[in-house]
Amino acid sequence: MRASIEVADIFRAAGPAYRVARAGHLSLDQLKVMSAIEHCRTAVMGGHVEACTDCGHWRVTYNSCRNRHCPRCQGAAARTWLAEREADLLPVGYFHVVFTLPAEVADIAWQNKAAVYGLLFQAASGTMTTIAADPKHLGARIGITAVLHTWGSAMTHHPHIHMIVPGGGLSLDGQRWISSRPTFLLPVRVLGKLFRRLFLTRLMALHEAGRLAFHGSLTHLADRRTFLRHLAPVRKKRWVVYAKPPFAGPETVLAYLSRYTHRVAISSSRLLRFDQTGVTFRYKDYRRGGADRQQVMTLAATEFIRHFLLHVLPKGFHRIRHYGLLAGATRKAHLERARELLGAVPPVTTAEPVEPDDARPPCPCCGGRMLVIETFERWRQPRAPPHHPASTRTTTS
Repeated sequence: MRASIEVADIFRAAGPAYRVARAGHLSLDQLKVMSAIEHCRTAVMGGHVEACTDCGHWRVTYNSCRNRHCPRCQGAAARTWLAEREADLLPVGYFHVVFTLPAEVADIAWQNKAAVYGLLFQAASGTMTTIAADPKHLGARIGITAVLHTWGSAMTHHPHIHMIVPGGGLSLDGQRWISSRPTFLLPVRVLGKLFRRLFLTRLMALHEAGRLAFHGSLTHLADRRTFLRHLAPVRKKRWVVYAKPPFAGPETVLAYLSRYTHRVAISSSRLLRFDQTGVTFRYKDYRRGGADRQQVMTLAATEFIRHFLLHVLPKGFHRIRHYGLLAGATRKAHLERARELLGAVPPVTTAEPVEPDDARPPCPCCGGRMLVIETFERWRQPRAPPHHPASTRTTTS
């Protein structure tokens, strides 16, 4: 069901003025995201005409932009990704761990997205695999699925990593499966200390190698001594690593992943109103408890767009990554070994994915089968389909 207000509506209405006001200050990636969202499922993207074989009802369906920042395009991408990941699940408990950057470092990350977000992945995954392999803790090689989020609920810049981790791992010699305690994976204070050390050490290395850029209010951080003074309070601060209680079972893991892996800064379902006063939307204030946690905020349309574009990732940057037992070409062998040691039945897979005979929604008038009768290229409108006395209505999905 289409939301009454969509992010695309705001971009189409306020995007042209925003481009003019911010000319020279928008990156090519941001401009491409704006264009993709504005044109998604419009004639600009091309599409096809479908007609019902029974009653003759026809509808025009426009193509999606498939941009990973577009709220309308993430559902299908998430379903495809989840179908692939379902075969990776093991019959063990799963934990949810979150690594968050302090505000002082988040400011640096915003001006150096590729370098610092990449470093966030490295430090967080390195922390988990190092502490898990330590015999004083788990003494095992674990698997990790990590997802980068760069926003808080109010679309502020808040970079953090969500991790889904099986409750255990292979022994270092690969001969045993070592299970974690049912409600405890690894000590969060130990994780926080190592995460802080690994991240800051590698951040200093990036600075000394000249791989960090500073603009505007952060220009002074280009100086090494000033940079060290800026980081001094952060070195003493406790870096919080949050470990949530384990999931109830594999089904809840998949439900969580479906909500988080392909999420964007804000979904259209959270939008309440768009008028002359601005954009009103729901958000969660995590400093409050109970019913007060749900809050409402109104931003000017241009400010809403600015907040949204804060979270555009560099081209080619992977926001979902796998480590340890789930990494790369060795994943299949590691999972087979883990199932063997756990005495688990491997998932049933078919040689080829089975495609449905017809994935198109049925006719809204009679429930009949819809067939494509015409396709049209980008920037072109379809020709009018042949007249049919039963129905001449058209819809856009």
